[in-house]
Amino acid sequence: MTESFRRSGEYPQGDHHGSAYPEQQSHASSPVNPEWPPPPAYDPGAPVHVEPGTTVWPGSGHGGSGGHGGHTPYAGHPGPDPAGTTAVFATVGAGHPEPPADATARRRAKGPFALLAAVAIVAAAIGGGTAYAFQELTGNDTVATSSTTSANVVPTSQRGTVSGVAKAVSPSIVEISATSNAGSSTGSGVIITTGGEIITNNHVVSGASPIKVQLNNGKSYAASVVGTDSKKDLALIKLDNAPSGLKPATLGNSDGVQVGDQVVAIGSPEGLTGTVTSGIVSALDRDVTVSTDESQGQQQQQGDGNGQWPFEFGGRQFNGDTGSSTTTYKALQTDASLNPGNSGGALIDMNGNIVGINSAMYSAASDSSSSSSSAGSVGLGFAIPINTVKSDLATLRAGGSDS
Repeated sequence: MTESFRRSGEYPQGDHHGSAYPEQQSHASSPVNPEWPPPPAYDPGAPVHVEPGTTVWPGSGHGGSGGHGGHTPYAGHPGPDPAGTTAVFATVGAGHPEPPADATARRRAKGPFALLAAVAIVAAAIGGGTAYAFQELTGNDTVATSSTTSANVVPTSQRGTVSGVAKAVSPSIVEISATSNAGSSTGSGVIITTGGEIITNNHVVSGASPIKVQLNNGKSYAASVVGTDSKKDLALIKLDNAPSGLKPATLGNSDGVQVGDQVVAIGSPEGLTGTVTSGIVSALDRDVTVSTDESQGQQQQQGDGNGQWPFEFGGRQFNGDTGSSTTTYKALQTDASLNPGNSGGALIDMNGNIVGINSAMYSAASDSSSSSSSAGSVGLGFAIPINTVKSDLATLRAGGSDS
């Protein structure tokens, strides 16, 4: 604040016989301002410390006891400051006059307003950059997650539409081709970090080498298995030389999913990369039993033309024999069309959040009375809840429970 609160002639100049303050006679032509108190008959006080680290100077005007003539500044009513300087005004304690009420109000109003404006600007800057800064500080293996199922992945104008979900999430879905001693298989996967980490099903990649991943843009890269968990039918792989610009999917909250919620499935059924289907959540917490034998699924996919990963539900086996080594998990059931190759792909809510990893589907061709030509989706698909995936990530990154 560079303005001075003492104006010419604002103090009484005495009677007709002389000035009450001789040193101010040169300003006797202005009328008296009754709002201002008379100046004290003492020199400016020493600097006053009102709080730790803050020094308040009563005045910094011209003249005074320095012997240069002119006006004498005093506590609470300093004289004019030199050009370019800023004076700080405050009540200095008992026995010193306070500045006028209206001046104090103006000074107090300016301080908090400036402070609030500065805080608002800083908050806006932080709010706009928090997510980016967090990812940069924690590295490329930061997984984008949402505590609810309503993170704004899909633009507002397209939210709730299948096309909007497909456009927003398809770049995060890949096709996986894996070869092992038992044969080859094709599945899907979900990119979860910019560093090239991809979540998929254990039965897609277990025991396989090499592994090839095809991105949504058609480019292919080699990948290696980081960890597998056959008990949850999950695996984590990572691109050997991940390109820049990968778009990780946002992992939602499967606990918030309800029966009847609309969902979208994206994967590579029969090698048809980036296929999009839609439906609803048909049921929750289905006890689905799958094989943990890596050769069981590979033989099934290669041997009988069925191409389905065998699973068991309600005491019955579907899509072939699950074998003697099995595991059971709670699954989301959906009527979104799933076919061979959708395994490891994404089940997505209408806001673009991943709520499940597709893992099993029923095929009518598994019945003895059906021919292979009738194989295909009949609206009975199952997905591993994404909260199960999130809770298993640390184990998978450490090599998995099968290591």
